[in-house]
Amino acid sequence: MIFSSEVLTGQTEKHLVEFHGSLVNWAIVTDLQSLTIAAKKAGFDLAIASSFRDFDRQLMIWQKKYNGINPVFDINDDPIELNGLSDLEKCQAIMLFSAIPGASRHHWGTDFDFYDKAAITDKYQIRLQQDEYSEGGRFAALTAWLDDNMAEFGFYKPYDEYRGGIAAEPWHISHKSTADMMLKKFSVKKLEKVLKQYDFAGKEAVLANLPELYKQFITNINV
Repeated sequence: MIFSSEVLTGQTEKHLVEFHGSLVNWAIVTDLQSLTIAAKKAGFDLAIASSFRDFDRQLMIWQKKYNGINPVFDINDDPIELNGLSDLEKCQAIMLFSAIPGASRHHWGTDFDFYDKAAITDKYQIRLQQDEYSEGGRFAALTAWLDDNMAEFGFYKPYDEYRGGIAAEPWHISHKSTADMMLKKFSVKKLEKVLKQYDFAGKEAVLANLPELYKQFITNINV
């Protein structure tokens, strides 16, 4: 079932198909193909930097950030020093850009981070940071084109601006109708049930504050 807890929390790939080397939700393929073709006609090579991400991958990202192996950035893309923060504050700092495992929209295969392959060489390392997508950045032209045209193909930006939860992510687009259905089927209880089965850094703080974190970071989006 496309809306099962396993699908919603990234613990299966049964809802996915391959699209140009990336895994995406089968329900978005037709619209995504149409968007890609339209972008091509406009002079862009719309490519996916990150699409489906399973629970284990999201857990690894979380662990590395919480434990100081990978950097955590603030809303201005400056590194944050986690030492001295409470467990809840650490979780909130990470969640500015990285979801709790089980709570990423990337689990659904409806969302992906894009870039313009035509604007870079093979040696370029994509950073998914504001300066790449804002005026003067390598992907600014494609970003502007998508802002003007993606709704025609059923896509939108859930993180179009900062609302006190997740930071603005101009590189993140979503297939709105499919993702909206996923979000309606998701819930705090479903996420809590999954999280209780795993050990991860900050678990106690996450579970103790899950309803508030869910409201701040999961449903607090562009609708």
